[in-house]
Amino acid sequence: MKDGKKIFRNLIFFILLIVVTFYVLLKDQDILQIVDILSSVKLQFVFAGMCCMAVYVVCEAINIGRTLKSLNEKSNIFRNIKYALIGFFFSGITPAASGGQPLQIYYMHKDKISVSNSTIALLMNLSSMQVITISFALISLIFNYHYLNGVLITFFIIGILLNLSALILLLIGIFSKRMTKGLINLAIKLMKVFKIKNIESKKEKMEKELGKYQENADYIKNNKVLIIKIILTTLVQFTFYYGVTYCTYRALGFNEHNVLEIVSMQSVLYATVSGIPSPGAVGVTEGAFIEIFKSVYPTSVMSTAVLLNRGINFYFLIIVSGVVTVINHIISSKREKTNEDK
Repeated sequence: MKDGKKIFRNLIFFILLIVVTFYVLLKDQDILQIVDILSSVKLQFVFAGMCCMAVYVVCEAINIGRTLKSLNEKSNIFRNIKYALIGFFFSGITPAASGGQPLQIYYMHKDKISVSNSTIALLMNLSSMQVITISFALISLIFNYHYLNGVLITFFIIGILLNLSALILLLIGIFSKRMTKGLINLAIKLMKVFKIKNIESKKEKMEKELGKYQENADYIKNNKVLIIKIILTTLVQFTFYYGVTYCTYRALGFNEHNVLEIVSMQSVLYATVSGIPSPGAVGVTEGAFIEIFKSVYPTSVMSTAVLLNRGINFYFLIIVSGVVTVINHIISSKREKTNEDK
């Protein structure tokens, strides 16, 4: 019940952020002009952008499924797409994307996937995302540093440092036995402080799960082919994700800049805002987009470009993933009730 209330509060805060962002973005704009521009966009490029987001989701599903399969867990592409969408939704509506992985693990557990194995699969996926985000952004910065002002450079450095810190912690979490055992000892101490019952049995269960986790983590660590495949798939995933911005650019009738320029600028934008703890980086992403792409779009088209780009690469998928999450929750609840009745 408490988790449900927390998710509801996050969702309300997320919606308020969107309302404020749209107000700031549109308050000095001619709404009729924006509507006119949107009505004349090239729909084939809008569709291409949506296809890019579909590839983004499928790539994440492939990576999740690939690790689960290597750990002898039963899943399929449709379930893995479901997990990817659930992760996107809860990451989008919670601060610092903190709700994505825990809820993915929760729903995987409902599908009878081991918590230790689902944790490894998600940590591997998240680690590869950090590797690609950092690498892509640093290479792209060489060609796009002149688009950043002092404030954006500061945010870019913070974003890179936070992503790098997250990557280091993820790798420690996956491969360091001392760290993971230390986390269990810390959990036991906290349980003693709060006088939780049956501590010894809980400790035994956690250590058993830890043993399985470490055994599988060692298997992943020694399976270099799997790691390379995951990283290459993530490279494809983020190339298509950044490619949405090029589709937006072409949809609005522009073609002066090539796909490499636009994609590299978007990768710098993503790294710049990724360290911001607001849900979905709403507000900050829109502001940074205006600053970085001000030499690409005329002022008269900028608000439309922001709305269209974020509409395709974030808001559209938030709606789709939200619908999938609600449907999955209803089906899961009915299944549990049926099992209880039996």
